[in-house]
Amino acid sequence: MRKLLFYFSFPVAVAFAGCIMIQPQKPAALFDGKTFRGWEGDTVKTWKIENGSIAGGSLEENVPHNEFLCTRKQYSNFILKVKFKLTGHEGFINTGVQFHSIRLQNPAYEMTGYQADLGDKYWASLYDESRRNKTLIAPDSALIEKIVKRNDWNNYEVHSRNGHIQLFLNGTKTVDYTEPDKSIPQKGLIGLQIHGGGKAKVFYKDIIIEEL
Repeated sequence: MRKLLFYFSFPVAVAFAGCIMIQPQKPAALFDGKTFRGWEGDTVKTWKIENGSIAGGSLEENVPHNEFLCTRKQYSNFILKVKFKLTGHEGFINTGVQFHSIRLQNPAYEMTGYQADLGDKYWASLYDESRRNKTLIAPDSALIEKIVKRNDWNNYEVHSRNGHIQLFLNGTKTVDYTEPDKSIPQKGLIGLQIHGGGKAKVFYKDIIIEEL
């Protein structure tokens, strides 16, 4: 009887263990509100921590070129939630969240990969940075005017799973895109951008990722 009990119990135990292994990870904070732990970039001049937020750029002088603060860890399938505020008054005022990306060597400050874009004419659109160099899909401008909060805090979400990418701005879906090119990497670094060419400053906080 003891042997029979063992044979029945073993498959059950294996099935139970399998259920444990496939449980999704809990959402985790990528920014602790105090330090750049887990991030790398120009934290001397471009990127600062101000009032519990990551701040990039300047309103006093022109941002000379693109700058990125990026994670040290790579991510594949995930739901990423951030709060951002973009400000500026001269030149090109633009920012974005880079993902499935890598650092370039020349120039070393640039990244290549997908960007969940932000800024006039690019709000909540999907851009391919330093690769195809084009907007892959963009929302209707009338929709954006209804939901974006200029010079104020906005909620932004990036959902990416096996080449299926969705963007949400303040709870409204703006992009639903499936990558047709199977050679495009679906894993990489996450980065925060301040675009060059303007007197602009961006703030990011409450950066939460749920790996799928």
